[in-house]
Amino acid sequence: MNFFDYLAVAVWAGVILSTVRLLRGLRRSQPSTLGPAPRLHDLSEAAFMAGGPGAVVDAALVSLLCDGRMVVGGPGIVQVRPGVRAGDPAERAVLQAQQGAPSGWLYQIRYAAMRDPAVQETGDALAARGLIAPPGGRRAQYRHGVIQAVASGVVLILSLPLTFVALALQAGPGTFRVPFIIEVFPVLLGGIVMGVAGASRARQRITGAGAAALRDIRAHYRTDQNPYVRTSLFGLRGLRDPYLREQLVPAARGTRLAAAQAGARRGGSGRSGSDGLWAAGAEAVPVVWCAGGDGGGSGGSGGSGCGSGASCGSSGGGGSSGSGCGSSGSSCGSSSSSCSSSSSCSSSSGSSCSSSS
Repeated sequence: MNFFDYLAVAVWAGVILSTVRLLRGLRRSQPSTLGPAPRLHDLSEAAFMAGGPGAVVDAALVSLLCDGRMVVGGPGIVQVRPGVRAGDPAERAVLQAQQGAPSGWLYQIRYAAMRDPAVQETGDALAARGLIAPPGGRRAQYRHGVIQAVASGVVLILSLPLTFVALALQAGPGTFRVPFIIEVFPVLLGGIVMGVAGASRARQRITGAGAAALRDIRAHYRTDQNPYVRTSLFGLRGLRDPYLREQLVPAARGTRLAAAQAGARRGGSGRSGSDGLWAAGAEAVPVVWCAGGDGGGSGGSGGSGCGSGASCGSSGGGGSSGSGCGSSGSSCGSSSSSCSSSSSCSSSSGSSCSSSS
């Protein structure tokens, strides 16, 4: 064996060892579930699983708009009818946010309600039962996967000139040895693939038990076309009513813009005052959940952005709701009509706005 043979062995050993450590880290970071398989208690938990706090607030807004407790009095500006009562903590968070909104813009209400403790605690409860991974819990594994993929790619590129050097130093014209790049190509390709797959897995918020619980509750409500139910189960992507989409989709985009502006005011910091974010070090302060998506492409079309400059780990292949922490242009949707207390928010949609079962 010559120098290049030893180098190839070292490359194989390094990539294999790194991959084993990555897989072990992912397995250890998987939240454990003891006893029977946990289930989702209500549609608010299902909404959090499907799209994070943004989907929880969207579902509450759909409920309030559909039965006329909240109406749109101008382009993207909402009003609450007198004497309205909240049906659950998410609706209470929305109503409190509306009282504190300086101008009543729907995106401002959505942004404030997402950060309400009652909405945030839904994520804490799900994480405690092992249905979702806590923020930042797999950050080290994500970095490991990225570094492994990049390092394997760099070594693969460098192996080509090393192959020419090895051939030039070949002992004699009658001898033959396997080119260096052929020796290391399989393991380096595997290192790239496993690194990318590991990083992608580390970014997924939903766990295996959580995915099963979400599938179960979706199967239970599979025939229910109520807008509140569909939004809870699939985020804004599941909302078919054109009037509601006209109001909520731009509001979700406005939330992302508000998050980006808040982050810019704080110099792009991963923290904001006493708020913990998806960034590293969040364990020292209260958690702010902002990642969205269910890993199955069912997120809403708006984004759940909860920013203050947070670096939100996105889910594995969620819909366009995604993590929504980046900046995005926004216009708060306009509509002069309001959702009356009748059974339908839009005659053209055909979807019922009656209360969910």
